[in-house]
Amino acid sequence: MASVTLHIQSPPLNNDVVSLPRNHFPIVTFKTTFFGSSLTANGKPLSLPKTFRTQPVITSSSSSSSSSTHTFDVVIIGAGIIGLTIARQFLIGSDLSVAVVDKDVPCSGATGAGQGYLWMVHKEPESDTWDLTMRSYKLWQMFAEKVRAQGLDPLQELGWKRTGSLLVGKTAKEAATLKKKVKRLSEAGLRAEYLTSDALRLKEPELEVGKDGGAAFLPDDCQLDAQRAVAFIQKANRHFSTKGRYAEFFHDPVTGLLRSDSSNEVEGVRTFKNTLYCKKAVIVAAGCWSGSLVHDLFRESDILLNVPVKPRKGHLVVLENFSSFRLDHGLMEMGYVDHLHDALDRKSSHSVKVEEGQTPSVSMTATMDTMGNLVLGSSRQFTGYSTKVDESIINHIWKRAGEFFPKLKELPLEDFTLDRKVRIGLRPYMPDGKPVIGPVPGLMNVIIATGHEGGGLSMALGTAEMVADMVLGNPGIVDLAAFALQGRCC
Repeated sequence: MASVTLHIQSPPLNNDVVSLPRNHFPIVTFKTTFFGSSLTANGKPLSLPKTFRTQPVITSSSSSSSSSTHTFDVVIIGAGIIGLTIARQFLIGSDLSVAVVDKDVPCSGATGAGQGYLWMVHKEPESDTWDLTMRSYKLWQMFAEKVRAQGLDPLQELGWKRTGSLLVGKTAKEAATLKKKVKRLSEAGLRAEYLTSDALRLKEPELEVGKDGGAAFLPDDCQLDAQRAVAFIQKANRHFSTKGRYAEFFHDPVTGLLRSDSSNEVEGVRTFKNTLYCKKAVIVAAGCWSGSLVHDLFRESDILLNVPVKPRKGHLVVLENFSSFRLDHGLMEMGYVDHLHDALDRKSSHSVKVEEGQTPSVSMTATMDTMGNLVLGSSRQFTGYSTKVDESIINHIWKRAGEFFPKLKELPLEDFTLDRKVRIGLRPYMPDGKPVIGPVPGLMNVIIATGHEGGGLSMALGTAEMVADMVLGNPGIVDLAAFALQGRCC
């Protein structure tokens, strides 16, 4: 899902950051594969504590009013899953030094609010995002295997589970569509199977789709815990701080770009507390805030740039230690696919009017995480940057879930008041349904990577590989053309 308001307490982080002297970044040769040695420190596997968030590597007093200056090869704006995996890719695949700067902390935006699914069941092989999603899908599977090869448990470290996914329909028309989808996914190289209503009941006994319904089943689809995965990646990144190649600047919003007087190229960024010079590139990966940030940064520039990414709000309901029944697979109804690409009220959608004239769409999604929590979604609506909980949406999610799980109709939502949490997310939405990944025309050392909507987690590793290849001049594995800024943002 999206930007996140998690209604849970988490340990406070030190608010400031800093303290490597300028030019303290020696060239360190570090050759490895995409996954390589980043998962070890001093020859030993990296293992995360059960507390998911750790303290920043580089800290300074929050009362400090002095500004510091630092130099890096790459400066990344945004510490969500996109920004942190881009940093990781540079660290394990090059000699470059990297700084990550954010107005908040990791997992405080879109990354931390979602269900954590890495599914292909609702994707289309002919879409512009297919190759990028497939590449990321394979890289995540390789990542989990690499964690296992290090003697660690991907379930514990990443919340990784190969659950398989089910895209379900209730009508004969939806069943026919699902059969065609299974055929396309199979032809694209994925293991896919159509399940009749009876076969589906054997997989998920509590799920009811009626005699005409069925499901597309992808047994290899996975899910993970976004906060565990981010904590694991962040800890691996921080290993490079001892080599002078990595630093974090959190609670430190970017306020401007530094332009060269001679070449007019971007030389770095100015934050509220620091000046960060870059030798190679500035990368904007700030999720749904990327558009407004870019607008502000280029306000006085002669470059015409409009990144039309905007926040698309979503709710998830989390029922802790749910014991009324269990789910063995990730589930999603057919309507989710429609709502993913359509912001308007459609005949096939299940919508409810809310305040301010908004018409959110609600589709059933259901997963059970590693802690035994039932996670139900999901909604989509445009309400600006508001992350206020809307109880009418929560009730509609519950009602919609009950249409697929009859047992939920017997359980009043009020009974879960003490065990219920709500995640509010702001997905970075692009009108054409594709992320923006590429250099700004006329400023080739400024790269935008945003607009993944609800697919940031699933497309993160492929996006990171793509961005690093752009900066390093490597031949790309995924065609960049569909994600370029030209014709979409300028």
